[in-house]
Amino acid sequence: MLYFVLKFLHIIGASVLLGTGAGIAFFMLLAHRTGRTETVAAVARIVVIADFLFTATAVVLQPVTGIALAWNVGYSLAEGWILLSLLLYVVTGAFWLPVVWMQMEMRRLAETASKAGEPLPKRYHQLFHLWFAFGFPAFGAVLAIFWLMITRPILEW
Repeated sequence: MLYFVLKFLHIIGASVLLGTGAGIAFFMLLAHRTGRTETVAAVARIVVIADFLFTATAVVLQPVTGIALAWNVGYSLAEGWILLSLLLYVVTGAFWLPVVWMQMEMRRLAETASKAGEPLPKRYHQLFHLWFAFGFPAFGAVLAIFWLMITRPILEW
């Protein structure tokens, strides 16, 4: 029974990471494309909340449920696919943490511009392009982790 609870929680957490990440990227991109400062400000407020509420929670629970699941099944944490998954998880975090800061800064810049009735500043656009670029390796790493969890390939180091 414990195995199924851990597996369920781990799969739900992985789904939340992938789904929230894709949803945040989609809504932020669409808001940005409107060019409307007030739209960007409103969506950025929601994006920051979603990242803290859903993504951050899943980020904390994933390694906990993953390690507990591996121990429960009897996998060594030194198995190749697990080690590669953990490495990719660190890569994802290395891109996600700056993205969280960028989102908060883009939100602040958009709110300030919206209140002043001004267009989005140059700094916002610079951050948006960096934010967009950081999403690709993070999203790719999460997809690779899904593949590793499903296939559990034998990887020799």
